[in-house]
Amino acid sequence: MTPPGNDHVTLPDPQAMRRYFGKFSRIIRHLREIAGQTGQGNQASLADDAKYGGGEFARIQLDLIENYLQRLAKTFTALSLKHLMSGRVSSLPLTLAIDRSESGFPVFQEIMTMANDLAQVDRHLANQPDQIRLKEAMIAAILSERARPTNLQYAMSQRIYYETLKSRGLFFAQNHPQFVLLSDPKAQRRRYLLHWAVYDSALSLPVIYLLVVEDTGHVILNEDQMRWPQVQSHLMAQSLSSLKLLTIARGFDVDFDNLHPKLLRRIHVGPMYSHAFTEQTGPLREILAEVSRTEESDWALAWTVETLVSARSERVPAGLLSTVEREIFDLDQYQPAAAEAGVTRLERSLVLPVLPYQVLVDRDPPGFRDVRKYVVGEDGSLLTGL
Repeated sequence: MTPPGNDHVTLPDPQAMRRYFGKFSRIIRHLREIAGQTGQGNQASLADDAKYGGGEFARIQLDLIENYLQRLAKTFTALSLKHLMSGRVSSLPLTLAIDRSESGFPVFQEIMTMANDLAQVDRHLANQPDQIRLKEAMIAAILSERARPTNLQYAMSQRIYYETLKSRGLFFAQNHPQFVLLSDPKAQRRRYLLHWAVYDSALSLPVIYLLVVEDTGHVILNEDQMRWPQVQSHLMAQSLSSLKLLTIARGFDVDFDNLHPKLLRRIHVGPMYSHAFTEQTGPLREILAEVSRTEESDWALAWTVETLVSARSERVPAGLLSTVEREIFDLDQYQPAAAEAGVTRLERSLVLPVLPYQVLVDRDPPGFRDVRKYVVGEDGSLLTGL
C-alpha cells in the first residue's frame, strides 16, 4: 500500500480492493443481529424501552439501524465499483484511500466525492453507452483483438457505479434527521423518535443517532415550518463524535423550550481492524498478526453504543414571570467510564472470527475483559455475546 499521508493509504490493486470490501461484506451482514442483542439482559436498557413502547419501540430502533447499515453496505458496493479498475488502466491514479490508524474505513473525502458524483449522475449516464452496448463492444474486442478489453471494462465499472448512485439509498457524509411519531398526534405531550447519521469527518467512521423527544408545542414537529428546519440544522451541527452526549442533549434542551430530550443514543460502527490493512496498536495488533495467515480470520470490528437518559425534569426560571421545563440527565457515578463519557450507559462490543477470539481468550488482555464479544463461526453463523 502506498501512503499519501501519515494516516491514509491507498489500496494497491483490484485484488486488495476485493479483499478489503469482502471483509466489510462479511461483517455488515451480522450487524443487525448484534444491534438487536445490544442491551439484552441489561435491565436498565429494557426499562428504557418499556417507557416508550417496549418491544415495538425496540423493533422500530432496530429497523432504523438496519436501514442505515444497508445504506452503508450499498455505499461500499458503489466505492468498490468506482475503483474496480484502479491499477489496470495506466491513466488512473490509485485513488481509494482508507484510514489505516483511526478507523480502517474509507477516508471521509471518499464519501464527499461520492456525493459530488451523485450530483452529476444524470450527465454521466447520458454520456456513456448503456451496459448492453458496452458488453457487445467487449465481446467484439475479445474476438477481434484476442486481448482483454481493459478500457471497456473500466467504462462498464463506471456505468454500474453511476447506476448504483442513481438508485439512491446510500450512506452519505450527512444523512439528515427524520421523524417517527411514537404517540397520538393529538396528545398534549407528543412523543417522537428522531434519527439521523453522519460519516464522522474526524474519525472516518459511520455514526448513527437516535433521539426520543417529548413535544409540548402547538404544532406537530414535522409539520412545523419554523421548528422542524431549526431542529434538523441544530442536530446536524452537533453531530460530532468529539462532543459528549450530555453536551448535545443539554444544548438541545436549552435551545428548544418545548422539545424535551428523553433518550439520546449514539452508535459508532467501527473501527475495523485488520493486520493486512490497518496499523492498530495494543493487544489486537499481535492477535491479528498471529491469525493473518488465514485471510478470513484477519479482522475485528468495534461496535460501541452510548446511551443518555433523562432521570427527571424540573421547572427553572426563564425571565421574571415564567419558567421552562429542563431535563436532569442520569449519570451513574458508580460507573466512572460512563460518567466520564457523559452518558448513562456505555456498551462496548467487538465482532471477530473464531481464530482471533480464541487467541484473545487465551491471552486475556485487561482492556478487553469488559468488552462483549460476538464471534462469527466458520460457517458464517454468529455466536451471541460472550
